[in-house]
Amino acid sequence: MNPNELWSQVDPAWCWEPWTPSEDNPWNQQAALHLYRRAGFGATPKNLALANQSTFQTTLDSFFPQSVDAEYERESSDLTKAILAGGNLRQLPVGWLHRMLNSPHPLVEKMTLFWHGHFATGADKVNDIFAMQQQNQTLRASALGSFADLVRAISKDPAMLVYLDSAYNRKAHPNENYARELMELFCMGEGNYTEKDVQELARCFTGWEIRRLQFRFNPYQHDSGSKQILGSGPIESGEEAIEIILAHPATPRFLALKLFRFFIADEPSPSDGLIEPLAEQLRRDNLQVGQTVRKILGSNLMFSSFARNRKIRSPIEWLLGWMQALEITGNLQQISESLGQMGQQLYYPPNVKGWDGGRSWINSSTLVARANALHRVIRDENTRFGKKKLVDYAKSISVDSPERWLGHIIETCLGVGIPDVQREELLKSVESYPAAERLREILSRVAMWPQTHIA
Repeated sequence: MNPNELWSQVDPAWCWEPWTPSEDNPWNQQAALHLYRRAGFGATPKNLALANQSTFQTTLDSFFPQSVDAEYERESSDLTKAILAGGNLRQLPVGWLHRMLNSPHPLVEKMTLFWHGHFATGADKVNDIFAMQQQNQTLRASALGSFADLVRAISKDPAMLVYLDSAYNRKAHPNENYARELMELFCMGEGNYTEKDVQELARCFTGWEIRRLQFRFNPYQHDSGSKQILGSGPIESGEEAIEIILAHPATPRFLALKLFRFFIADEPSPSDGLIEPLAEQLRRDNLQVGQTVRKILGSNLMFSSFARNRKIRSPIEWLLGWMQALEITGNLQQISESLGQMGQQLYYPPNVKGWDGGRSWINSSTLVARANALHRVIRDENTRFGKKKLVDYAKSISVDSPERWLGHIIETCLGVGIPDVQREELLKSVESYPAAERLREILSRVAMWPQTHIA
């Protein structure tokens, strides 16, 4: 089938209707694993046990927090403070990885990662650990909230002001970097504005500066003349310009498309008709994203064959997925460095476009890096599986043979079935290994299977 014909087979109205489990498409462990991968970073055994005891709707609801876990937030805050006190930018990802692995609200962290790729800001240029952490918290605070509030906040965010040179935007020489990316990459997409719009928008942002890690408006460097953008005006300020962009009809469509690709499928591009119901939801909700994300995660489309195994797992999704499934705790600094080798170093996106995702995650170099990363984790003497050594962990989950260990890995770590011949070949290849090493070798070899990289 021509991939461009894929979405022509589905009715957009059916796609976004709430999913109801059925005999042919039941709520079971594989469905729960699918939901946990898309809404978080994988499922722990406890997650799957709770899902098996609950309905689909109850499990879906659990991803949308109604309250703050004060004890968890205190623990995470203490870790972040210690990292900030050290002043080493390369250690900053450790605090976020801890959150991704331990947060009672994984969807909040998943959406924070989405916004980090959307409003991509690189620590290599900002070079300020406090500014980068402050931006991360800004993204988290609005993770499932108002896109409009997030755009307003990110436009005055110190890290962003430095990264896109907006902090140095002067009326004598307007800098167009942030103005261009605000329309092209953050809100509207290509083809919905002109070069004149970019120039006028840059004038609106003149005089926006930072002082002592806080936004500051400098009226002496602001072009107070009349401007017109996107056919609206006259206006004078950056705040007015942001409201015009947020109200533009392209904005909810652009955001809906990015959410679709993040949660449903990397490719092919969906039709306008498939995206429009999501855009309409965003319009009705005044760009509050929570209900749109819920619509996507709870939809017929999400649990159909059109969405399952349609995404290539990012390095973070891939490695943390193994860690969640096998209850792995290890050296998060080493894991952060491994993610960089796989192409997804937190706080260091490749450019203002963020990570391309999809097929770009996979090449000969990154595949080797993925295998090496898991190899290092499982062979580190300090790594624990459910707070135990690997052999003891296997016993604790009633795994008493290589066959059962392989079956457990496939059931909890992979989202697809594995042919019997592939299983048999792997088991035969490790027959000569000692018992403890055999468990590690099976895990290492499964990690090299192509099926592990899709979800």
